[in-house]
Amino acid sequence: MNQSTKPTIDLNSDLGESYGDWSMGNDSAMLDIVSSANIACGFHAGGPEEMAETIQLCLQKSVAAGAHPGFDDLRGFGRRRLPVTDHNALGSQLIYQVGAFLGMARAGKAKVSHIKIHGALSNMACEDRQLSDTCVAAFRKVAPDTPILAQAGTILEAAAEQNGGSVIREVFADREYNADGTLVSRQLPGAVIHDAGYAADRVLKMIETQSITTMDGSSFAVKPESICVHGDNPAAVLMAEKIRLALESAGVEIRAPGACLLN
Repeated sequence: MNQSTKPTIDLNSDLGESYGDWSMGNDSAMLDIVSSANIACGFHAGGPEEMAETIQLCLQKSVAAGAHPGFDDLRGFGRRRLPVTDHNALGSQLIYQVGAFLGMARAGKAKVSHIKIHGALSNMACEDRQLSDTCVAAFRKVAPDTPILAQAGTILEAAAEQNGGSVIREVFADREYNADGTLVSRQLPGAVIHDAGYAADRVLKMIETQSITTMDGSSFAVKPESICVHGDNPAAVLMAEKIRLALESAGVEIRAPGACLLN
């Protein structure tokens, strides 16, 4: 039997971000749609129980489970741009988070499919080569064979490529872009896209043209391998559903880059 020649792409979402009595998003519903999950490692959101529960949900629904480390910033949900004065300390914090996730995944008999930096730390690493090198080096130390999910067209993607190991190039369905490939600040009007139909059309165009149109009308080249839909807003599930339907209707297969179960 011939293998499918359909184009494939991963659909991911940031999950496991509830904490104790505080609920964030609808993880179970989102995991029925996406092919991979970026699971909070307890520093910006989530905790040990939430991590374990989300990993098990991923196993039940055959969704790839990835680590989602970020700033030590529960108060700000990891979306505050904190000053990085000690790169060694930051590297240790990232190793700590990914190490905890690796242990939790092993206990749950799940494979860690990727690592993706969360929030403000990711945005900053996409702008600052020293910071991106610090993050990538930390991940390569603790999980050298685990792919890094990096924002396409940025310094972070370049750092991950040049440091060796595997890279998965990510684009965002629900965020607007600046001309330099970085994301428009959430503080600015229109930075976050809420129209599911528009987001779906936008993603299809990214795949078809291998480029992203920015907020100022310019464009830059990308090679999208994974599409992110944030899971922390009320419209997230509807948006993910529309994007998946639009992609499949266009003949694109939704599939995670790696296996999500241990052999």
